[in-house]
Formats: sequence, structure tokens, C-alpha cells
Amino acid sequence: MNIPQTSYPRVVIIGGGFGGIALAKKLAKQEMQVVLLDKHNYHTFQPLLYQVSTGGLEPDSIAYPIRKILSKYPNFYFRLAMVKGVDSEKNTLDTDIGPLKYDYLVLATGSTTNFFGNKEIEANSMIMKTVPEALNLRSLILENFEEALLTDSMDRQDALMNFVIVGAGPTGVELAGALAEIKRGILPKDYPDLDTRRAQINIVQSGDKLLKGMSEKASEKAEDYLEELGVNVWKNTRVTSYDGDLVTTNTDLTFHTATLIWAAGVKGETIKGVDGKDSITFSNRIKVNDYNQVEGFKNIFAIGDIACMVSDDFPAGHPMVAQVAIQQGTHLGVNLVAFLEDEKVMKPFVYKDKGTMATVGRNKAVVDMPKFKFQGVFAWFVWMFVHLFFLIGFRNRVVVFINWVYNYIRFDREARLIIRPYKKEKTKVVKMNAVKTE
Repeated sequence: MNIPQTSYPRVVIIGGGFGGIALAKKLAKQEMQVVLLDKHNYHTFQPLLYQVSTGGLEPDSIAYPIRKILSKYPNFYFRLAMVKGVDSEKNTLDTDIGPLKYDYLVLATGSTTNFFGNKEIEANSMIMKTVPEALNLRSLILENFEEALLTDSMDRQDALMNFVIVGAGPTGVELAGALAEIKRGILPKDYPDLDTRRAQINIVQSGDKLLKGMSEKASEKAEDYLEELGVNVWKNTRVTSYDGDLVTTNTDLTFHTATLIWAAGVKGETIKGVDGKDSITFSNRIKVNDYNQVEGFKNIFAIGDIACMVSDDFPAGHPMVAQVAIQQGTHLGVNLVAFLEDEKVMKPFVYKDKGTMATVGRNKAVVDMPKFKFQGVFAWFVWMFVHLFFLIGFRNRVVVFINWVYNYIRFDREARLIIRPYKKEKTKVVKMNAVKTE
């Protein structure tokens, strides 16, 4: 990999997400050689991916070059690589660009979409975990309406304009609200020769509430907001199969749709060599102790979504959200410095919950903070401020802010472009399994 040899200990970080970047920033000024590996050369601000998929933002406004983030640090190295496995006995990584030795390894690989074993849904649904996936979804949504103009079949038109979102967490709720606003404010202008009033946005949740993990008030208000926007909310309904045309559930409810968007859950993205049965626990996450050390390994750590730190307060591990990853990355940076000097001075990680929020469209949001809970216009402004604050890069903040102001004033989404056409091929899967969505 052409990384110079040095007397400094080498810390290798796998993953340039929130946790990996926070850790790299903390370590890069220390007497360590920090090597960050990622399959993309940019950091993605995932909470705003849904705005890319619905034409509210261009992808370069929520992505930022990893090299630029850490360009000021002389002991930092980045390599574009796909990690294939870990040899913990030899302290070596196997990657698609060659092997790499490490003294300390930090897994910050994040999470991937969880289909709960349902291969048919996995093959035929759309997901939104990366920038390319968000762009694929944007193209597919727009191409559906273009195709609807060309068909004489009312049933086919309805299927093309019928969107089913599975999972009512923040991603599902925010995406449903954005699609509903597109239906209301943009489609009639873009497609005057198409009866876009027949477009349907459905959100399906297996449980009895939206935004699981937030307060009852936030859940109820989010549901009210979605219904005001014309979204069909289906609770206590579990999607069991989707063949590319027909969605079936555990009830009599079915949907004919060309687009099913899966936002029903995530699981840890493990790496071969640190994925043994003794290491893996809830949601395919890696067991770590209070210091983010992977159980059974002295010099391998895990942070963020991939790490499962069980405690009395969090019996299934911390929530898989950005704040946990950022706090663990920063905390581990302090601990690693201490670890090299004296293992006993490391401090256990304590998560400080700063709150949860979700937006449900224009002037509509819900915010749960440790001491305050509020909804409506003020919550919407708080949501915007927080997301702007955590975006990396001054340019990105300015671009996103200008886009939001423009969209608010004009009630428009300028980025509804089919840059690269995308078609989802139907895939037949012989065996189908029922799944639980969260």
C-alpha cells in the first residue's frame, strides 16, 4: 500500500463513517500512524440521503472527501480499499489492494440493510444506505412517472405511482413525508397530462407505533403529520413477500406496486476473522467491553453501529445512530492514547443521549430531548440547525442551507434529474420467508 514504516504504532481504522472520522481526528495529532481504509473516498452524511433520493439535494452536498477532512495531519494515510478479512494472529488485514500490518485495529464498518432472511424482498426492493443507492432510487421514482405517461393501462399506471415504504423509523417516516410533498407540490406541475392524484404513498409498520424508540407524543404527532400529507399509514402489518409487482402481508392487505422501499432495519457489517459465533450478538453486531475492545482480542476495537456494548441501561447495545458512533470514536481516541501508556487508565464509555428527531415535511418535525419534547415548526427549525451543524465542510453547509431556503420559498426540488437511468429487474426466488420489520 506504499505506507511508510515508522517507529510510531500503526492504528488502522476500517470505515470512514461518523465513528471512523471522529476517531481519526482524535488520533491524527498524536504520535501514531493512522491509516483509514474505506471502499469510498468520501464520508456520507446518511441522515440526509432521503433528500438526495427525492430530489431535494444533490449528492455532493452531503458527501465530503475523506482526504480533505484529514489533510492537515502529517501522520494520517487514507487508502481506497475493500477489506476482505482479518488475521488476528499475524495482525494483518487482507484487502483488495494487498495486505496491511497493524498494531491496533478499529472496526468502524457501520451497518447494512437487514432483510431478516427474506431473499425475495432483498432481490426486488430498493434500499437507501449509500449515495449510489439514493441516486438509483431517485432515478427509479422519476422514471416511474415517465413510464406512467406512456402506458394506457390504468392498473400499470397505478402500480407505477404507488410507493410502499416498509419500516416506520426516522428514515421511513422522513422519506414518506418527502414523497407526499412531491405528490402535492411538484408532480401536478411536472406531469399536467397525468392524473397524479392517483399516486399513493404507503408506509407499513409491523408494530403498533411509528418512530419506535421515541416518545408516544412524537409517534402520534408524526402519524398525524403523515396523514395530513395524504400518506396511508398501516400499523401492525408485516410485509411477507414482494415479487416486483405484488406486496403481500400477514393480513389480507396487498399492494400492487413497481417500487417497494425497504427501510425496516439494519444489521452490523462484520468482517471475516472477527465474525465468530462467540463474537457476534444482537443484530449481527460485535461484542465489545466498556472500552470498545472486541471480546477475546486485546488490540482490536469496534465502534458505532458494528459495536454492541451491553449494559443495564442498554441490554441490546446502544442505538445504531450517528451520535453513538461519534461519541465512541472520540472516546476511543482518548483511550487509545492512554492504552499505549498504561492500560489501567482507560475510562469506560458512557453514552450521553442528546435526543432524537425526525422531520415529516415542511414545517413539521418531532424532537425528543432528555428534558424537553416538542413538535411542529420550532422542532423543524431545530432539526434543520442540528443537521447543518453536523454536516462536514463549510461549502456543504452553505449549499444545503441555500437549497433548503430555495425549496421552502419556491416549494420546489430542483435536483429531480435522471442522471443515470436505473431499472430494477424482477427476480424470482423459490423459497420465501416471513420477516419481522422494526
